[in-house]
Amino acid sequence: MGKLLLAPMEGLADAVLRDVLTSVGGYDGAVSEFVRVSGSLLPPRTFLRICPELAHGSRTRAGTPVAVQLLGSDPACLAENAAQLCGLSPAGVDLNFGCPAPTVNRHGGGAMLLDDPELLYRIAVAVRRAVPATIPFTAKMRLGNLDKAKALDCAQALAAGGIVSLVVHARTRAEGYKPPAHWEWVARIRDGVSIPVTANGEIWTTDDHARCRAVSGCPDAMIGRGAVADPFLARRIRALAAGSAQPVVDHAAEWLELLPLLAEYWHQVQHRISARQAPGRLKLWLNSLRLTYGEAEALYLAIQPLRGVDETSRVLALHGAPVLRAACAA
Repeated sequence: MGKLLLAPMEGLADAVLRDVLTSVGGYDGAVSEFVRVSGSLLPPRTFLRICPELAHGSRTRAGTPVAVQLLGSDPACLAENAAQLCGLSPAGVDLNFGCPAPTVNRHGGGAMLLDDPELLYRIAVAVRRAVPATIPFTAKMRLGNLDKAKALDCAQALAAGGIVSLVVHARTRAEGYKPPAHWEWVARIRDGVSIPVTANGEIWTTDDHARCRAVSGCPDAMIGRGAVADPFLARRIRALAAGSAQPVVDHAAEWLELLPLLAEYWHQVQHRISARQAPGRLKLWLNSLRLTYGEAEALYLAIQPLRGVDETSRVLALHGAPVLRAACAA
C-alpha cells in the first residue's frame, strides 16, 4: 500500500499528541502545526517550540519523521525562515495553503492564498532556492478559497515552483470541515501534475480509506481528525493492507489498550503546557475520542467542568483502569 501521514492540526495535534499517536504505529510521517512567518527572521527556538522533535533527529520517540510546516505569504520572508529552519535538519519543509481559520485568513495566509496561483508559484520558487535538495520540500493545499475554479492552477503552480509532493485537502476554505470531501477533485489534480499527490479529508474508517484511494487514485493518504478520534485507525489500515481480514472492531478492548496512552498524554501535557491550559488539552482529545469510544464520553463529562490539574488527575484516577490510576498518582 501507499504511505500514511499524520496531518498537521493547529491547536490539536501538538508534539505530545503526535508522540502518542505515532507510538501506536502505522504512520510513515507527520507534519507539525504551522509556524507563522510574518515579516521577521524567527529564532531557532521558535521552530523547536512548535516541533521539539527537531532536537531528536526530527522524529517522534517511535521514530516517525516530522516535517515542519511554514505559514505565510511573503516569498522572501518565507525563504529566509526556511533557510533558518534547514539549519536544524528537519525531516521536511512544508508550506501551508490549507488553513481555513479566519484569524489566519484575515492576514493573507493559509487557504486565502489559493485565489492567487501566481503568488503560490513565487513562494514555492523562493523557498525552493532556500531548501537543500536533501530535505523534502512539500506543500498542503485545499481545493480553493470560495470555490474550486483555480484548484488545478494552484497545484500546477506549486509543482512548477519546485515542491516534490503535494497533499490536497479535498474541500475549499468556505466548506471548512463539512462533509463530503471531494476526492474526485484530488484525482483531477493528480492527473494534472507530475509530482506525487496525497489525498486528505474525511478518512474516519478503514472503509473511508479504501474509498478515498479508489476515488482519488492516490496510493498515499493523510489522516487528520479521524486519527485523533481513533488512534488505532492507521494500524487497522496497515493490517488490511498486509492481507488480514476486515477486523471486527472491539472498542471496549481498544479502550483498555488506549488507557496507558491517555495516561502518557496527560503526563506529558503537564510537563509541556501550563497548569492553566493542561486540563483543556485533555478535554480536547477526549472530546474527539468520544466519537469512537463510549468510555471516553463518560470520562469527558466527568472532567469537563474541572479547571485544575490536581482535581483533573483525581477524577481520572477514579474513572480509569489501574494503569490510569497509577499514572495519575505518580
